[in-house]
Amino acid sequence: MSPPLSDFERIKAASRQLRGSIAEGLRDPVTNAISDDDNKLLKFHGSYQQDDRDLREERRRQKLEPAYSFMLRARLPSGVVTPTQWLVFDSIARDHANGSLRITTRQTFQWHGIIKRRLKPTIAAIHDALATTIASCGDVVRNVVSTANPVESSGHALAYEWATRLSEELAPRTRAYHEIWLDGDALVGEPKDEEPLYGRTYLPRKFKIGLAIPPLNDVDVFAQDLGLIAIIEQGELKGFNIAIGGGMGATHGDPSTYPRLASVIGFVTPERLLAVSETIVAVQRDWGNRSERKHARLKYTIDHRGLDAFKAELEQRLGFALEGERAYRFEHNGDRYGWIEGEDGRWHLTLQIESGRLADVGERRWLTGLRELARIHEGDFRLTCNQNVIVANVGAGQRARIDAIVTAHGLDGYRTDSGIRRHAVACVALPTCGLAMAESERYLPDLLPRLETLLDVHGLREAPILLRLSGCPNGCSRPYLGEIALVGRGPGRYDLRLGADFRGQRLNQLYRENVDEPAILDALSPLFARYAAERVIDEGFGDFLLRTGVIEADTRRIPVEVVA
Repeated sequence: MSPPLSDFERIKAASRQLRGSIAEGLRDPVTNAISDDDNKLLKFHGSYQQDDRDLREERRRQKLEPAYSFMLRARLPSGVVTPTQWLVFDSIARDHANGSLRITTRQTFQWHGIIKRRLKPTIAAIHDALATTIASCGDVVRNVVSTANPVESSGHALAYEWATRLSEELAPRTRAYHEIWLDGDALVGEPKDEEPLYGRTYLPRKFKIGLAIPPLNDVDVFAQDLGLIAIIEQGELKGFNIAIGGGMGATHGDPSTYPRLASVIGFVTPERLLAVSETIVAVQRDWGNRSERKHARLKYTIDHRGLDAFKAELEQRLGFALEGERAYRFEHNGDRYGWIEGEDGRWHLTLQIESGRLADVGERRWLTGLRELARIHEGDFRLTCNQNVIVANVGAGQRARIDAIVTAHGLDGYRTDSGIRRHAVACVALPTCGLAMAESERYLPDLLPRLETLLDVHGLREAPILLRLSGCPNGCSRPYLGEIALVGRGPGRYDLRLGADFRGQRLNQLYRENVDEPAILDALSPLFARYAAERVIDEGFGDFLLRTGVIEADTRRIPVEVVA
């Protein structure tokens, strides 16, 4: 007898292809919220209902409903944004949201603080800018990410094209999005939409795809449900190594949940990529756990059924076997700041955006600065999975003008910032994320100077160290791949995790559980001292901790790298 379906599965099945009663809820003037069932469906349309948790208690005392608003997320394959789109998105941030744009760890923008009556016109404005929000959240293939500088070579450009094709081919087909948000023809009777890939209940959980181009692993390819490692030889794209089963989410106190790195299962040529990717999604659709959502990601399907069994099912459905994996090597999984020249002579400037938050705060006028860049830029912008932005495709004659705008608005911190600051990633957390247990984005500006003080004592200010902060164990900031990571436990308390590498190929390990900031700094100070005194040339902090026995690697889930 099959286990009972979860409530979420029943809601999806009865939703009429993601329609539910969302349209009716948007028109309800009595409340600034929508129903719980519709809130679950709203995720598929790219939005989450939230409330300001800083105000919850006061509003409760005043017998007011929570301060509801909505987060809205765009779907931007590979994070490519034109200057025209940037100006529209900036206008939305100022006119409809809370005055800020936020770059996510999936190469897209999200807006916070949109009230219910502005949600529909905001989505329409995004649509008019030739973008969309559908499938940026929900139990579908999410925004497909790829190495952030796809125009560095012709091979990079071709890999980007494949990532874009994947995003288009694996998108939902429902007309609900157009009916609800874009005034399309309303549904009469039962939906006739065909979802050849997703069916009536879509996937058991979200599904993430990332494409990396060695030697740069800036998408953390092994954290993806489906990781694609582009094999480029003499500038020619030969194909992709296929890695499956990555995922960062976990639950405190539940050992049946855990982060996992994707396993490489073979190689495919470009012309077979779409078929292989769609079939992997289809196997997960059919095999994934639909009774227990916390066990519904692909990583659990693989660990429950077995990697060999999953691969055999995949190849049986495809009608051909995957080729043996090709040689590759990763060297780095952070962003490369400053100017980089592409093979065509055009330039690309990577700017550091702390926590991905573009706002005007004091002398740091980042939102205005990027708006000014968008007004004069003749190329495009690339968002990165590390929450930064690349001003891409710049002619040599424009560099000086762009540098002047960058300096005038305080966007030039990458030139002088510490190594740990340049490689810090933090999730949103409080006050809007309903899952947050502790601060993350708001804590980072306080934590970084204290860590820098410790590093300065030991001459380590320039050492590149991956720091990841997460307000909960669900892993949006990919904390389990940080050389140093703080995972929220409660107000002011975190698990301290150490020992991932700088290539995104090793998980970190729990070092101190449920500790406050003084305990965190006390634990790190002697480790920084040892690192300064005992490291070998070019040894990363995480590698040092592993070599000296401070932490032990989780060898069960380290992807096998094939080196030529």
